[in-house]
Amino acid sequence: MRILIAEDEPRIARFVEKGLKANGYACTVVEDGISALDLGSSGDFDLMILDVGLPRMDGFQVLKALRGMDVDIPILMVTARSGVEDTVQGLEDGANDYIAKPFRFEELLARVKLRAREATAGAGSAGSDVLTLGDLQLDLRTRLATFQDAEQQRERSVELSSREFTMARVFLENPGQVLTRDLLLSKVWGYDYEGASNVVDVYVGYLRGKLGAARFVTVRGAGYKIVDPAA
Repeated sequence: MRILIAEDEPRIARFVEKGLKANGYACTVVEDGISALDLGSSGDFDLMILDVGLPRMDGFQVLKALRGMDVDIPILMVTARSGVEDTVQGLEDGANDYIAKPFRFEELLARVKLRAREATAGAGSAGSDVLTLGDLQLDLRTRLATFQDAEQQRERSVELSSREFTMARVFLENPGQVLTRDLLLSKVWGYDYEGASNVVDVYVGYLRGKLGAARFVTVRGAGYKIVDPAA
């Protein structure tokens, strides 16, 4: 796994690079946001550890630029700020995970290993770029959802936001299974999300509005599951 470390504090950069290399990861270090954007969009890396406080272009700007270019490299944000607002901003802008300074290397390594497992699982199921359940199809390349609109009696394609797409993907990778709110929260927003407690319910509501309410079933006291309404 090739990891790009964007960190302008030399001591921290050396600490992280040394630890990751000792665990078998190939690492490259850059010290400013322009270089992070350039290498992060190259396709040569499997994960970016992105510090917020970078010179020339801060981490949030780098994140927005990469996601605006449809670069889907997993990004672990690192910051000295501890405010919930910064955490929410990073996750909403498309970060995959978030860790605050000071941190223990063991915690960082655990998060890196989690992303590595997800990447391996994704590679193992890469035979299809489309997830399907009944008439619903989710294109993993374009992030478009296509389905039969019963009211208009025609096929429709709708564009999903980054969070909507990630949540829809989790549902379609687990058809018919009850997914708890905690599971959805960790899969879509990351383990340390501290924002609004009803964010999962809000986004399920968004998916119902775009893809049809009957597809997403509430299981009282447990969570939600996706079904084929025509089955």
